[in-house]
Amino acid sequence: MNVTSHVVATSKTASSLLLLVFSLSAFGADTPASGTYTDEQFERGEALYSLQCAQCHGAELESAAAPALIGPTFRKTWALMGANVAGLYDRISTTMPPRQGGDLQESEYLDLLAYVLGRNNVLPGSEALRNDYPYLSAIPFARGDEVLDIAANFIEGVNGLVPTGSGPSFDELMAAADNSKDWLYHNQNYQGTRYSALDEINISNADELQQVCVYELPTNATMQTGPIIYQGTMYVTNSTHTAAIDAANCEVIWSYDWAPRDRMVWGNNRGVAIKDGYVVRGSPDGYLLALDSANGNLLWARQVADPWLGETFSMPPMIFEDTVLIGPAGSENAISGWLAAFSLRDGGLIWKFMTVPEAAAGGGATWGNPNNILLGGGAVWTPLSMDLALGEVYAAVTNPAPDLPAYLRPGENLYSNNIVALDVRSGELKWHKSIVPNDDHDWDLTQVSPVLKAGINNVSRDMIATVGKDGILRTLDKNSHAILYETPVTTILNAEVPVTQEGVFACPGVYGGVLWSGPSYYPAQKLLITPSIDYCAQFTASEEISFTPGRMYMGGRVRPADEQTGWLTAIDVESGEVSWRYHSLRPMVAGVTTTAGGLVMTGELSGNLLILNANSGEVLNSIPTGAPVGGGIVTYEVEGKQFIATSSGNAMMTFRTGDEVEGGGRVVVYALRNAR
Repeated sequence: MNVTSHVVATSKTASSLLLLVFSLSAFGADTPASGTYTDEQFERGEALYSLQCAQCHGAELESAAAPALIGPTFRKTWALMGANVAGLYDRISTTMPPRQGGDLQESEYLDLLAYVLGRNNVLPGSEALRNDYPYLSAIPFARGDEVLDIAANFIEGVNGLVPTGSGPSFDELMAAADNSKDWLYHNQNYQGTRYSALDEINISNADELQQVCVYELPTNATMQTGPIIYQGTMYVTNSTHTAAIDAANCEVIWSYDWAPRDRMVWGNNRGVAIKDGYVVRGSPDGYLLALDSANGNLLWARQVADPWLGETFSMPPMIFEDTVLIGPAGSENAISGWLAAFSLRDGGLIWKFMTVPEAAAGGGATWGNPNNILLGGGAVWTPLSMDLALGEVYAAVTNPAPDLPAYLRPGENLYSNNIVALDVRSGELKWHKSIVPNDDHDWDLTQVSPVLKAGINNVSRDMIATVGKDGILRTLDKNSHAILYETPVTTILNAEVPVTQEGVFACPGVYGGVLWSGPSYYPAQKLLITPSIDYCAQFTASEEISFTPGRMYMGGRVRPADEQTGWLTAIDVESGEVSWRYHSLRPMVAGVTTTAGGLVMTGELSGNLLILNANSGEVLNSIPTGAPVGGGIVTYEVEGKQFIATSSGNAMMTFRTGDEVEGGGRVVVYALRNAR
């Protein structure tokens, strides 16, 4: 019998084939010269499998009483994360059959291996398998068909796909900048201004705040959530927990805990998006899921990112019309980054924009590849912004991979560390702007906001601001895309010195300047106000690099300096001149919000909620929250009363500050002592 009749027909894209080739070369193994196994081995293995294995593993290898031996999950297990065919052979020959492992002859175990490989799309050759570790470990376990099947990985809620909750409408979302009672998007509105017209709490009474209530999240996960508020209900998250609480008293309305169904990459989550009764978020195992705003029931979940390739979701989604926009984190895992739009109704794919297309194809005009290594990066892990009039969505595309040895990928490395502007309905590229070309410090571009319009935001021209881990705030002319100015917001040292195998001491380190929270705009004084981290590090490129899918692919090491502090910097939006600065003894990563009451609200990793005078930077109040503050700071109104809410808990996975606490994160709500 011909083994090829058992191979599932698949379409193999150029990028996936190249990924396979580069993966093998990075492991340092040579592909068997004459194929993998013979048709005769396969046939013997098929007969033996029926006698020895089918009772437990199923006639079609699909599982019965034992794990499946076929399908994407099985292939990922033995093709990624350092596992290989040699390891699979070892597992089969030493543990199978159960309680009798090793009872078969070596040739029989090799026949069984041939059958399993053939059923999993590994093509035959002219040479029989042999028990030789280097030989077996070099056999590519088919990845050409392993593009994630989002149609197959779909879960429908037991109560159907349609929510019983309601609002906000699309019109309400589009008008969020004019609605200060609610907080409808991670950055308040799709322009990303993070400004509220509320003024009950103001310069004169900011020292009279008192704690109203606390909501404790149940799991010990990082706390980076940006609360969303609609008509008195607040939505908060951590890596797997989602809750709706009363925004005035923190009483739980409902909560939902996602049980991961696949490998979890990182445990960060920064919040939800809401529309028409849908509460949408991503998960660390690559699922996009929608909950019913009325009761927290799961409406649908669909795996749209592949955690085995290092993809994970940490960013808050954006909802536009009936589409959900989201992209994966994972540049350090050498993913091929993307931003995509999915249906709000069921998570089906509408469009996908690949953020490093030439990298995925092994290099191109802007990606040299002299050593024939795997290239990747271009994750999208921070909030999106929009120009509503033009229908353009802006993404901060992050670093290329491998991160440190830029000399191995000479060129601009598009579209890594670019502002990418897409048509929100089609995903078509409208324009892009390179900010940190050929990055060799892991200096992700992290924010493209706020988007300011002349005549609306009290500025002289249409502008867009951007910041990133290189520690520089830039403002662009929105029409010409020319950079108007570049203003450092943290210590800059040796930024232009290439990272080599000898090493270089440079500032910022890989975790600063500006991370997941970007600038707020204060229109009264035309100020952009941004947090930042101030620290340095020793960067060293590796002499040799190797790639294991799904694992870190830095291509070197980074040794942070001991001192790590932070800044809050106010910059004149027209000139780029620094108006005032506040220095913190800890890195500053929390959200920044400004108000018509003349306030700037943010937080410190020391645990303080900070209230400052937006005009001068004077600290008006510093309130201990009990844990590091690294998530969103928001303000809103319920029944005519203004509230401030902050997320508080262990905020940083990347380095320790000494302020960590036991237990889960929390949301703390404040108001004036004598407010109505």
